[in-house]
Amino acid sequence: MLALPDWLNDTSEGCVMTVRVIARARRSELSGQRGSALLVRIAAAPVGGAANEALLDLLVRCLNVPRRGLRIVAGARSRDKRIALTGLTAADVVRRLAPGLDDGLPPGRC
Repeated sequence: MLALPDWLNDTSEGCVMTVRVIARARRSELSGQRGSALLVRIAAAPVGGAANEALLDLLVRCLNVPRRGLRIVAGARSRDKRIALTGLTAADVVRRLAPGLDDGLPPGRC
């Protein structure tokens, strides 16, 4: 059985991940864990929802899920966000990010 990181919790509809976003980064990538959140660097500026869209696009690529399966449930205007993933369990997310999670870090650019 895979150990679940602090930033990932199962729900009745799938799972929820806690994300800390750093906008205006050099490139969009997963950058490890900070506290109890997955650290994600996003190249887009946090203006007009561009960083939120870029965040969801990155997660779609990394997790290989349809866009409709992701939504921001808390923190749309904050660096700290909660993302709901419909149809994926927390264990599914860990398996899809497994190459980097072995070292405690998710893979970089997906």
